Amino acid sequence: MKLAFLIAILATAANAEPITQNLWPATPPGPASKTDGDERDLTKTEDKLISGRRIIKLGHVSTPQMQVLLPAKDKANGAAVLVCPGGGFSILAWDLEGTEVAEWLNGLGFAAIVVKYRVPTREHGDTLAETLNNGCKASLMTSGPLMDAQRAISLTRAHATEWGIDPKRIGILGFSAGGAIAALNALNGDKRAYAKLDAADDQSCAPNFALLIYPGALVDKETGALKPWLHADKNTPPMFFAMAQDDPVNSDNCTALFSELKRAKVPAEMHIYTHGGHGYGLRPTAQPVTRWPQRAEEWLKDMGFTGAR
Repeated sequence: MKLAFLIAILATAANAEPITQNLWPATPPGPASKTDGDERDLTKTEDKLISGRRIIKLGHVSTPQMQVLLPAKDKANGAAVLVCPGGGFSILAWDLEGTEVAEWLNGLGFAAIVVKYRVPTREHGDTLAETLNNGCKASLMTSGPLMDAQRAISLTRAHATEWGIDPKRIGILGFSAGGAIAALNALNGDKRAYAKLDAADDQSCAPNFALLIYPGALVDKETGALKPWLHADKNTPPMFFAMAQDDPVNSDNCTALFSELKRAKVPAEMHIYTHGGHGYGLRPTAQPVTRWPQRAEEWLKDMGFTGAR
């Protein structure tokens, strides 16, 4: 089955008419992904199944895009969430942590925007901090994907009226590597990582809330301490965390950032489960960690992001 056709089928489950839009009018700014041929599914027959099903490992993404899936009009709550799939900055877990999440969000009334950011980008390195425009700092590893996510938020706000979205209720949700992108986006606020290109970039690139699901790349691997360029302040948006204590990526990625938010008096909620590992997305298993979507839904309602408190 052709990859584009498979993606279209998965998107249709959440929305009959998904909108796909390139993020950039020409060559994206910042470091390019080192692709090898056309964008394609890199899943192998011997790869591990998640809840008994294969996943799409979308690789060699050189043209960043956003796929917009709007909820049914009778369910729409006026809010939106950008979804950043994980994949270690090597691939994108496109269905597991992308289109399936969009379908779930649509069911809650949210517009969902799945961000197809540049991969592979691990070769950008993670040993130095790079000072970007307006003093924004991010690891070299995530600078290209961070730009893609920021651009997607600005474009979403530029289309807010057209898509029935409240520009003050736009959040970001990320898994694993995508969780790092979501965290950087939330912590950097309106400090754009690239020079403004057009009228869309007159719109803020700061999310109003963030959900980080088993995020990575936020702490020093040796000490477990938050990386020195990651700081929260009074303008940092509320955050929700979910992860397993036995996650090999290290649950310190949640606890260290949660502590930083606490010091800055930023509202945050964290769920650390004893068991569960990594990379389950929304797919249910016997592990309690896979019940995180229920906790997230409760948090979104309690914080008022669904329009009802």
